[in-house]
Order: sequence, then C-alpha cells, then structure tokens
Amino acid sequence: MSNQQTVKFYQTGTFTVGNRLLAPEDRSVQANMQRTNSLNSGHRACQGCGEALGARYAIDAAMNATNRQLIAANATGCLEVFSTPYPETSWQIPWIHSLFGNAAAVATGLAAAMKVKGKNNVRVVAQGGDGGTTDIGFGCLSGMFERNDDVLYICYDNEAYMNTGVQRSSATPGAARTATTMPVGAEPGNVFGQGKFVPAIAMAHEIPYVATATVADLRDLEAKVTKAMTIHGARYIHILVPCPLGWGSASHDTIRLARLAKETGLFPVFEAEYGELKSTLAIRRQVPVEDYLKPQKRFAHLFGKTPAVDTIARIQAQADRNIRRYKLLEGV
Repeated sequence: MSNQQTVKFYQTGTFTVGNRLLAPEDRSVQANMQRTNSLNSGHRACQGCGEALGARYAIDAAMNATNRQLIAANATGCLEVFSTPYPETSWQIPWIHSLFGNAAAVATGLAAAMKVKGKNNVRVVAQGGDGGTTDIGFGCLSGMFERNDDVLYICYDNEAYMNTGVQRSSATPGAARTATTMPVGAEPGNVFGQGKFVPAIAMAHEIPYVATATVADLRDLEAKVTKAMTIHGARYIHILVPCPLGWGSASHDTIRLARLAKETGLFPVFEAEYGELKSTLAIRRQVPVEDYLKPQKRFAHLFGKTPAVDTIARIQAQADRNIRRYKLLEGV
C-alpha cells in the first residue's frame, strides 16, 4: 500500500509482534495498550486458530478507526460458536448473532437503522466464515454489494466447514481432503474447477473497496481494515485464516502457512477499488507449492510412495496463474 509505512523487524531489534520498541505513533493497533481487545480472552477456539487471530486483529483495527463506534453482525460458524457459548461471550463490542446465511442482510438492516436514528458515526461490520460467505450467504452478500450498502463484510476463510466436521465448502482448494472429499479414487480429494474466489466476484460488482489479507502480515491487515472504515458503501475484505484442525497442521505453523500461501501465489494479496486492481502485496521470491502443501495432512495423499506429480503440477499452475493475473512478483 502506497500510504503505509514499511517497518523492518531489524530496525527495532526484536521479533515482538506489533513492534513495541517503535515510537507509539508507529506501532500497530495490537501493540498499543489502548487496543480494545474486542475479542477478549476466554473464548474456546482451538490452539493456533487463525480465525481467532484474524477476528481480533480486524475488529480491533475497525474499533480504532471508528473511535469505538462499531456494531458487528456475525454469521453462524466457528467464530460465533467458540466466542459465545451460552450464556457467555468473549466480545466486548455490540455484537449480534445472525443466521448462517444472512449476516450481510442483518448488517444492512443495522446500517439502515443507524442512519434513520441519525447515528451516522456508528459503523457496521459483518463477519462470516467461508461457508457462511461463499456458500450459504452468497445471495445476501451479492445483494449487499449491488445495493452498495454501508457495510464492511469480512470473510475469515479457512477453506471448509470446520465447525461441523470439516466438510468441503466452495472455498476448499482442489485435491484437499475433507470429510466429504476423501483421498480415494482416481482423483483423490476435492474436485478441481469447482468453487469460487469471492474477492474477484466482489470486484465484478464494482463496489468501492475489495481487499485480501492473511494473518501472517498484521500491519497489512490492519491497514486495509483501517482504510475500509474511511470509506462509505459496500466493502469486502477476505482474510486467509489457517485451521490446524481442518488442515491437519501443527498449531505453531498457522502464521507460517498463511505466509507460504501468499509467497507461493496460491492466495493473492491485493487491493481493488471500483472493480480495478490498485495494489498488490508483492512476492520477492516465489516459493514452490510443495513447501505449502507438505505441512498439511489434508494434502498428505499427494506425497505418498508415489507422489502425485501431475496433481502437484496442476496446483503449481494455479499459483503461477495468480501471479500473472494479479502481478504478484516484484519487478515483473
């Protein structure tokens, strides 16, 4: 992002998240003692949950950008279940649980109500996982985009229905093992060519702002949420949030896998405004997709006694296409 200060870890002499040795005005929201902790401790997410990280980073940034004038509508899913086991809650903001498929519609109603009440400074965020966004809630989301409702919709994408037993969603990548796409048969795992990349569909609606991010780059994520909250109209941010349970990865590898998804090109990180690509988070050196696939048991069947060379090559071709399409390599 052109207006974002680049901070190098070696400038502070620490790998502390948020760069606490920086001057206060240069620190991330998460490094600031005034952060809201909107998703507070006590929730029941799995160890290493990428979605818990993504939600905390995103909503704290949105609260900071709106002077704590924020309401969230939350679709059914992992985030809702682990944060609000009745009668408890880990949320420290006005928070509403919607149905699985209507978070965008509920958020639209909230935004309209605030407008009618003259509370134009109160902003609305809708949240959902990939199941509640790319599948069940897709119609409501498209309607929100078409009407250009004043809502920021955030999708936390862990690439399957993790809360109900790791079933395939339309965000599940090709060849991935899930409970409904088992690693058996001539072409084991999820079928290639199915599903949808919702950020591109959001761009096709030509809404004011679309962005992708990962939990591996805190500053990029916070900057995009902050920018989105300065804009009125429909906005969409799609965040990759690895799931140790569903991906079969080590809990300490969540950030590493999110970074590898970006560095391979499998998950393009970019910004778009009114349907036009504006900026990308460039890759300095492309990493082969095997480095991303091997730490995940959902792809273990690709690396057996007889490696699935053709399937791996097909996944590599998808990464290469993303790099060309979104201009992801530095200097290219």
